[in-house]
Amino acid sequence: MPVITSIEDLRVLAQQRIPRMFYDYVDCGSWTESTYRANSDDFGRIKLRQRVAINMENRSTACQMIGQPVAMPVALAPTGLTGMLCADGEIKAALAAKQFGVPFTLSTMSICSIEDVAAAIGGHPFWFQLYVMKDRDFIERLIDRAKAAHCSALVLTLDLQIIGQRHKDIKNGLSAPPKLTLPNILNMLTKPRWGLGMLGTPRRGFGNIIGHVKGIETMGTLSEWTAKQFDPALNWGDVEWIKKRWGGKLILKGIQDVEDARIAVQSGADALIVSNHGGRQLDGAPSSITALPAIVDAVGSQIEVHMDGGIRSGQDVLKAWALGARGTYIGRAFNYGVAALGQAGVTRALEIIHKELDLTMAFCGHTRINQVDQGILLPGTF
Repeated sequence: MPVITSIEDLRVLAQQRIPRMFYDYVDCGSWTESTYRANSDDFGRIKLRQRVAINMENRSTACQMIGQPVAMPVALAPTGLTGMLCADGEIKAALAAKQFGVPFTLSTMSICSIEDVAAAIGGHPFWFQLYVMKDRDFIERLIDRAKAAHCSALVLTLDLQIIGQRHKDIKNGLSAPPKLTLPNILNMLTKPRWGLGMLGTPRRGFGNIIGHVKGIETMGTLSEWTAKQFDPALNWGDVEWIKKRWGGKLILKGIQDVEDARIAVQSGADALIVSNHGGRQLDGAPSSITALPAIVDAVGSQIEVHMDGGIRSGQDVLKAWALGARGTYIGRAFNYGVAALGQAGVTRALEIIHKELDLTMAFCGHTRINQVDQGILLPGTF
């Protein structure tokens, strides 16, 4: 077993261990992937001020996200198909998050269902991410299922009314489970660890949808349904309806523009996430970290601002916090972990990010995350 010291180490191991179509699904963006690359690259342009001869004892990264105590300002982002990267992947990620003390967010398009995750983590609260479909009856039932599972926050994704074109997914013929074409079979035969895991679980389809929507019992009908069901007519009136139906903490994901951030405040949401969907929607949009400061300046005193996109280290988390984000989300970073090593891989990803966050905070002269501000950043680099 290689020594794992960084998220990049987990990425390399994940690439070796899972079928190409699922690795490419995680590790790709839309069109030219320029926004996908910028999400990470733009963090590197922000430089830190190192301080010395300051007492670095008794450090703490603990804080709160939407009033929930967390070990660090990091949540596991909602990612579809996590259960195809590793058997029962969402359950394993949720267990790792629970033990580490950070929120786990289950995607509508997960393989393990809301009920699967709730049962596995013994009633511990988790968050649920909602896509709005044209079938409003299904959405109402989905919200009610999240309530019954004691989900403590609803994350409403606003930037997937239509799906951005991801060339790798099209070329690979992405599906869950994978179609048994000759190239797919040959590729899967080179991933025996993954294959044995998948043979050992019954969860190989979209657990929140199959069996819960009339007429959706097989993968063939599901692909047709999802292609027709994402709702391009989604609007702020729907946000109001969902907030009322849900009745709990609401987080709006996919905000990139100051004007939209102001509308999000008016909607009564508890938090917003500055996000470009990991560079998977509008290629050419700004990176999340460059969009963050203007949104914080405009609405940060009125609503809790979070961000996701490009975070691969604890230093990235600290930079986002310094620029005003009061929560961050990791998607690819934990997906690499679960694909590489299952639950232990997600735990390792969280350990890596936490250690980097803790040490960088100390080098910048702070012992409490709540004391960190833009003063840790070198002027002119952000």
